[in-house]
Amino acid sequence: MAESKENVNEAASYATDSDGFIGCDFGLRYLIVNPEKGGVRDLLKYTVTGDIGSFAKFVDTSDEKEGNFARMGWVAPDHRWVIVVSIVVRKILACFAKPLKWTGYLVDFLLNLLSQNGGLFGLIYNIFRGALVIPRRDTEAFISSVGHIDGRVDLYKGQELAEANMGGGSVAGEGGLIANMGNRALMDLCVMASKLAYENAQVIKSIVNNHWKMHFVDFYNCWNDFQKNECTKVFILCDKPKDANLVLVSFRGTEPFDADDWGTDFDFSWYEIPNLGKVHIGFLEALGLGNRVEPATFSRHLKVNNTQLSSGAEIGSSKGSTKSDSSSIASDVDRRGCDQSPDSEKLEKTAYYTVKGKLTSLLKEHKNAKFIVTGHSLGGALAIMFPTVLMLHQQMEIMERLEGVYTFGQPRIGNKQLGRFMEAHLVQRYFRVVYCNDLVPRLPCDDKIFLYKHFGECLYYSNLFMEKRMKEEPNRNFFGIRYLIPLHLNAAWELFRSLTMGYMYGPEYKEGWLSTLVRVTGLALPGISAHCLTNYVNSVRLGEECSIKMSSL
Repeated sequence: MAESKENVNEAASYATDSDGFIGCDFGLRYLIVNPEKGGVRDLLKYTVTGDIGSFAKFVDTSDEKEGNFARMGWVAPDHRWVIVVSIVVRKILACFAKPLKWTGYLVDFLLNLLSQNGGLFGLIYNIFRGALVIPRRDTEAFISSVGHIDGRVDLYKGQELAEANMGGGSVAGEGGLIANMGNRALMDLCVMASKLAYENAQVIKSIVNNHWKMHFVDFYNCWNDFQKNECTKVFILCDKPKDANLVLVSFRGTEPFDADDWGTDFDFSWYEIPNLGKVHIGFLEALGLGNRVEPATFSRHLKVNNTQLSSGAEIGSSKGSTKSDSSSIASDVDRRGCDQSPDSEKLEKTAYYTVKGKLTSLLKEHKNAKFIVTGHSLGGALAIMFPTVLMLHQQMEIMERLEGVYTFGQPRIGNKQLGRFMEAHLVQRYFRVVYCNDLVPRLPCDDKIFLYKHFGECLYYSNLFMEKRMKEEPNRNFFGIRYLIPLHLNAAWELFRSLTMGYMYGPEYKEGWLSTLVRVTGLALPGISAHCLTNYVNSVRLGEECSIKMSSL
């Protein structure tokens, strides 16, 4: 602690924020954790001797430019172990990246080989008669491992939502769609769209058009400049081809066998948007809004005239700017990003600009339509980040058409300051759903040495699918000895329950062998198995019924 106080005194010209970080009170501010820039020896040296130079190898910070790294006191000593944990986890994930990737390919192939040949006995029979079906990726028949864990494709109680929207029924109503936590049909559409986002374009198109009786717009493979591939996936649908009432944007979440996706969830890096707050860098990169290798790229995409954006001002209000003003500012931001990008063609393929462009044209085409953004896990983080950046860019014509943001198992995306800003603009349109002991909504952790905070209201479901609205889910950091035994007991209960779901609630809730296998892994990793989308689909569909049953007792 003495070292921390000394550093603070020596860095008197630097500002300390509410999260305990000390840095420049002007210009670009960021903290980037790079596990690949140091080795195990450096980690051990810092852990044993406290050598700040060894620790510094892993971290790039805006404050380092201003003088000696150790003198700046850019982060207090009791914060550093958090970064060390992040480095260790991400190094382990990096070691298993290729094995995980190939395991994923193999698992997907084998699951589809079995399903497309009618199971194990069908596979053997087809081999002997020379009629073996070989699965082909990116076809309508090729289902992801997420789709095999939970094979449901139809919306709850048939086409209730589609019929209501297309016929102007009770869901749409005279005043448009009703986005609220009590709208079970709309929530079900969002959770099913979040699950469907894990599939390829042909599968998505078939289910949207043939099962949901809606209109598939397009599927996008979007460029992530940090990972150097098209790893951000998103699809868009309308409730009908003409005169639509609803446009839905669904981002794909953390893929089970993608080490980069899991590494993003465990990343501690942030970039500070002036007057808005600190934002998780990994989610900005996934949207195509910058690259940690060149931190200035975040500024080019996210910087807005500070005179028109302040923490105490309402963006787009009569006291701020007019719609024409905000449109010109946003256009200038987009143009600035395009002009200074090393590859403008790749920029056009990034998720934020791709979705914003298509959404703009759809809202012009469908004059009465509102839009909803949704996603599970990493997809949930991108779903709430997208309107956050729209607000930053003052895209008020688009934001006025936003009906709601529904996220499922979403990790935290920023700090308290960002939360206060977004609550002022999305407080009644942001619905964050969390199931029981899901680990991901507890990442990155939220306590006195972490800066990440959830915002908005949480719709929490217990292991009995009991609904409760709260500010924050219980056990918000998922750690502590007192939670250890209850977590594993709950995983055992979920395994037992999975064997009886079909008897308790009907055949559509029956879980297959793969889902049961995931439950078995939950005995060792309860927070991971709880993240499964099966839990979220069941929570949305059964939560209200359980509440009614309990209230009648």
